Amino acid sequence: MSLDLQKVNAEIGHDAEKLVEWALGLNKKAIVTTNFRPFEAVILHMLTRIQPDIPVVWMDNGYNTETTYRYVDELTKLLNLNLITYLPKRSRAHREAIDGPVPALDDPRHAAFTEEVKLEPFNRALAEMQPEVWFTALRATDTAQRAQMEAVSINPDGLIKVAPLLHWHAKDLWMYMQKHNLPDNEDYFDPTKAEEHRECGLHLEH
Repeated sequence: MSLDLQKVNAEIGHDAEKLVEWALGLNKKAIVTTNFRPFEAVILHMLTRIQPDIPVVWMDNGYNTETTYRYVDELTKLLNLNLITYLPKRSRAHREAIDGPVPALDDPRHAAFTEEVKLEPFNRALAEMQPEVWFTALRATDTAQRAQMEAVSINPDGLIKVAPLLHWHAKDLWMYMQKHNLPDNEDYFDPTKAEEHRECGLHLEH
């Protein structure tokens, strides 16, 4: 089945809900990845309204805030998420006992840290679950690299990558959450970025 991505992006690339309906309508094995950062409830709500049992894949790096962990449980119960959690092969306690605290961004060891706590679990998830469609909540306003992306693309391995919220701004997300009375995560931290608008690598290699 060949997809006319140019046509899809031109016609519905800015319509999140139509993109979700279109992508799920392909009847291919789909997953959504999430990090439960602020506004993540939007894509999870949007998807589960149409496919309640869609696998929600979370790479828990072990460094999330207490608020984030509580939020994960709250949102999982609220939306009855089919949550599948992938963990690094070493626990945070094990890693820190051997390698110490999170390396600074300019530390040469930071790339290996990101690989261990985020990229390896993600690649393992893809290998085990073998999805054909991957939904992600990334947005063009996140990084300069993401601003160049299209809402629908195909990875070199054939995986169809769908970013329904690519063209949404914070106000759009906030209004959607107000409309559907969705809770938000008020205290989020990503140790692989440590600063806003920095690309984590997950979307560079795939």
